[in-house]
Amino acid sequence: QVLLVESGGGLVQAGGSLRLSCAASGGTSSSYAMGWFRQAPGKERELVAAISWVGGNTYYADSVKGRFTISRDNAKNTVWLQMNDLKPEDTAVYYCAAARRWGLTTTSSLYDYWGQGTQVTVSS
Repeated sequence: QVLLVESGGGLVQAGGSLRLSCAASGGTSSSYAMGWFRQAPGKERELVAAISWVGGNTYYADSVKGRFTISRDNAKNTVWLQMNDLKPEDTAVYYCAAARRWGLTTTSSLYDYWGQGTQVTVSS
């Protein structure tokens, strides 16, 4: 069982930056692809960014390309999401997720573990 704990959310003005962290514990000797999802009120959960186990492959939703960067340090069991030039439409609860897979995983149903989420609010 893997426990994922997100942190780093908060309230920021448009154009600002936040860095989300996801710390993993338990079962971390296995290989996991990781992803960041978000869900805004009244909207479906969407994949924002994903990274493979080794970290060489990444995916970004079109809406965040060029603004967000996903990275990981397997030695620290941590994944980050650097979010720059934030926009009000980025407001959502952001979730970290882990999939028991080596490769890049962009399908939410393939993720096995989820964090509780961290709120990101961007004011205009």
